[in-house]
Amino acid sequence: MEGSELIAFNIISAVGTARSCYIEAIQKAKTNDFIAAEKLIAEGDDAFNEGHDVHLKLLQSDAEGKNNSNINLLILHAEDQLMSAEGFKIIATEFIDVYKKLKH
Repeated sequence: MEGSELIAFNIISAVGTARSCYIEAIQKAKTNDFIAAEKLIAEGDDAFNEGHDVHLKLLQSDAEGKNNSNINLLILHAEDQLMSAEGFKIIATEFIDVYKKLKH
């Protein structure tokens, strides 16, 4: 595997990890373990940023005319996963806030 396929899988892997962390953070908040929830959000952010950086480099390369391959379904899937992980982070942080308020 090389080229755009490898790039896509790197994005998918990183943001998949991020999304899993965000979902687990909600579960921790549900049990009032807010320290673990916040730690999982931070871990998710690290993984998300890794995927986002790979995606940004891909876009920059394309803008500079260095990307000779056509956009393919795998890249589209990687971008979809990137956006999905971002959405899960928003939901996770909102749930954590709600659980904190319910505890007090």
